[in-house]
Amino acid sequence: MTEPILTLTGVSKTYKGGFTALHGVDLSINKGEIFALLGPNGAGKTTLISIVCGIVTPSTGTIRVGGHDAVRDYKAARTLIGLVPQELSVDMFETVLATVTFSRRLFGRSGHSEYIEQVLRDLSLWDKRNNKIMELSGGMKRRVLIAKALAHEPEILFLDEPTAGVDVALRRDMWKLVHSLRERGTTIILTTHYIEEAEEMADRVGVINKGRLLLVDEKAALMQKLGKRELDLTLVDALDMVPAGFEQWQLSLVNDGHTLRYVFDATEEDTGIPSLLRALGERHIAFKDLETSKSSLEDIFVDLVEERA
Repeated sequence: MTEPILTLTGVSKTYKGGFTALHGVDLSINKGEIFALLGPNGAGKTTLISIVCGIVTPSTGTIRVGGHDAVRDYKAARTLIGLVPQELSVDMFETVLATVTFSRRLFGRSGHSEYIEQVLRDLSLWDKRNNKIMELSGGMKRRVLIAKALAHEPEILFLDEPTAGVDVALRRDMWKLVHSLRERGTTIILTTHYIEEAEEMADRVGVINKGRLLLVDEKAALMQKLGKRELDLTLVDALDMVPAGFEQWQLSLVNDGHTLRYVFDATEEDTGIPSLLRALGERHIAFKDLETSKSSLEDIFVDLVEERA
């Protein structure tokens, strides 16, 4: 088995004031995967990325990037990494082309025009290449940040809250680009609190809260292990309240009493559904339709954070 392209072992960060932003994080990322780090604002996502990228020094632990120690061999490690930060950090008076070319040359690469042209075309920036950044819209400025991060052909691309506040067109372009980068072997690590992004894009998901990595798993396995299902029974006659005698199923009424909802664990041998349907029949509570649905990743995320808070 090949060595992971990124490994964190016992990584923590405590600031001078005593605040601990990260608690002993262990994490391995495989080459070519899309990994989503999920967590609410202030959970430690940006701190973790900043440590890997060399912007913040860890208090404890080791980070290996492509086999290089990210602290002792910072230059070699950083060359493998591209970072798209949350905040705009560009010279507003420079042109798009000059900015991206400069970023490439910072890493000792020649101003390879064909590669830069392709990146700018992929991001719908080629027609704006001679515009000053100050002349661009907010969405276009975000595209420039992505182009800067890709300028030196990194093997790992960090996207820190990549679609926060951006338009639908940019979001669509960005995910298209992410897929094409992964096809070329680039490893993508994104932080987000938009659950649907992780659910749609990621191979694996990590959940972080209050500086602690609560769980890392394959997205499908995570949803199978932790995801609950809902059974909704559309009633013939609406109810004002859940009748007595149904306590064991912990039912709830939704849709103004027209729907009886039962949440169950699909992995259990006895889901409780047959006995529930029998009990409804015995009480002459008729229903005209039923459907089941899976929990979303958002439900799982909320449950995890509340459970381990």
